[in-house]
Amino acid sequence: METPRLAFLFDLDGTLVDSVYQHVLAWRAALEHAGIDLAIWRIHRRIGMSGGLFLSALMRETGRLLSADDVAALQRVHAETYQSLLAQVRPLPGARELLDFLTEAHVPWAIATSGRREIAVRTIAVLGVSPDTITLVTRDDVRHAKPDPDLFLTAAERLGVDAQDAIVVGDSVWDMLAARRARALSVGLLSGGYGQGELELAGAYRVYQDPADLLRHLDEVGVRTFPTPPLADD
Repeated sequence: METPRLAFLFDLDGTLVDSVYQHVLAWRAALEHAGIDLAIWRIHRRIGMSGGLFLSALMRETGRLLSADDVAALQRVHAETYQSLLAQVRPLPGARELLDFLTEAHVPWAIATSGRREIAVRTIAVLGVSPDTITLVTRDDVRHAKPDPDLFLTAAERLGVDAQDAIVVGDSVWDMLAARRARALSVGLLSGGYGQGELELAGAYRVYQDPADLLRHLDEVGVRTFPTPPLADD
């Protein structure tokens, strides 16, 4: 009986790149532009879900109705402000090394993000990876973003694997919920600001600090070939 092919499906912001707080500031700027005052912590709790759901939750919390033009303006200002902050964004510790190791070990991987492609490709460039050489699924490719499972299901399909044989790696509860709905195992990272308990309650079966920590423990998530620890200095 053939062993199912293992694959990794990565979120982007807060999982591979340290960009969550730039998105928070960009959303705050967009909201202030529209005359909406919302505490930063409330914005952070929504990062990782689709922009449409974020704005729906915003309307529920503030009681303010937004027209289609309002929504379009908010998303435009968010995108413009985030791009102005992109120079501050860095890869998270171990992100490049983790992706390089999986590639060398012939373990397929993809990136699935709730962001639009225009922003995602510029963020991925921070990793030193060309979007043209990887499997990338963005909000533009699916009907619904997280916490719906569409992004991860599409990414698994493009890799030629069953989502049930994939491991979703993300930093938010929205990633974990989307993974559960895709019937994939999920691994949570603390690098996006959510706590271990929150990620575990949302479905994570392992939680690590960041990509570097996950790289050191790949054997715990089913990768039988895992990196040899660096030798200590003599």
